[in-house]
Amino acid sequence: MTAEISITNALIVTCDKDHTVLKQAALRVRDGKIVWVGKASDLGDASFDAGGKILMPGLINMHCHAADSLFRGLVENLSLEDWLKTLWKAQAVILPPQENCRLGAELGFAELLLGGTTSVMDMYWHAHETFRAAKALGIRLATGGMYFDPPGMDGAGAETREGEAQRLFDVYGDDPDLFVGTMPHGAYTVGPESLKTAIAQARHNDGFFSIHAAETKAEQADIQSRYGTSVIRHLDKLGGLYERAVLAHCVHVDAEEIALIANSGTHVAHNPLSNLKLASGFAPVPAMIEAGINVTLGTDGAISGNDLDMFLAIRLAATLHKAASGDPAAISAGQALHMATLNGARALGAEDKLGSIEVGKRADFILVDTSGPNAFPMFDPINHLVFSASKADVTDVFVSGRQVVRAGRLVNVELADILARVAALQPSVEAALEA
Repeated sequence: MTAEISITNALIVTCDKDHTVLKQAALRVRDGKIVWVGKASDLGDASFDAGGKILMPGLINMHCHAADSLFRGLVENLSLEDWLKTLWKAQAVILPPQENCRLGAELGFAELLLGGTTSVMDMYWHAHETFRAAKALGIRLATGGMYFDPPGMDGAGAETREGEAQRLFDVYGDDPDLFVGTMPHGAYTVGPESLKTAIAQARHNDGFFSIHAAETKAEQADIQSRYGTSVIRHLDKLGGLYERAVLAHCVHVDAEEIALIANSGTHVAHNPLSNLKLASGFAPVPAMIEAGINVTLGTDGAISGNDLDMFLAIRLAATLHKAASGDPAAISAGQALHMATLNGARALGAEDKLGSIEVGKRADFILVDTSGPNAFPMFDPINHLVFSASKADVTDVFVSGRQVVRAGRLVNVELADILARVAALQPSVEAALEA
């Protein structure tokens, strides 16, 4: 456990249910938890002076493929289906060596931490390598065994998926810094029997269940052709809509499907940049929120959005639905910020531990610089975080009270080493795509 630390002279944006903001504030951390929040004048001696920066909960990225950072910018100007075919061609050559999956995860997690993300739900091959990368860098991770009926980039077939996923539960299930679940790729790459197995396994192990769902019109047409129903109705029939399920995207859903998601307590991970860049469409987020769905935010992978910027995801979530709906009040700044904090914690089943600055919660928080011209004048810190701040403003990051970013630099790993290894791999990635 970490020693007691205290931080003073902060502008605390708590992201609690009431959007409480505390000026000239401070907090104390003991054994990885927040034990006191109050006025800086009441704290006494402090071990860390925030210098007037915003102190807020770490961002929670609820849909990511961190290791796809190895392929950043490799595939452009294609729809999802053609994009995947091209990506999988490169992955088939580069990713069978497990160490490459870990390298990609390290690159992605480095970017996430430096940009203020402290928790991430990540789907990728060789998930045990993702866990190892997360522990090395100090990020809080939710991941699990992928289900994929054709032989995947890890060389495994459908018959081995359940056993591999169970080993992850057995090895990592008791780690308080981790969340373990099952992660079928999609209803178009995983058949009904495998989906039922993944759902049952997640329930049996008290883990989460996450899947790409209703991302494109082509996906909907495929599932309709195979099973005579839509993606969401198909998952519902298989038992895949429930309170520990997280559906990524949900771009093409009708009113009845929105009601199914809402009534089951299923969560949605909205990925605005990926949906825009792949021309997948506009998810009906305002309608989902109105129906009572817990909507969270994700970046998707760096190959579909080119970066892992949660501040950009927040800003897009707060703006694009205004234009798409013609309603300037479609999504408020507070709602967008909650998507990346408290809503993400709720989807992880950890609302009592994460997502806001409150006594008793884990000390996952970040400091955001307010000395730049983009912060002047600042009439409302919540509006500033959503519409003006950027990942470049993040200076310090703490996970369970452990500092993992200090003055804009990673604490636990040498970034230069990661970048050098990625650069050395780049010619092989380019050759794989050309082969």
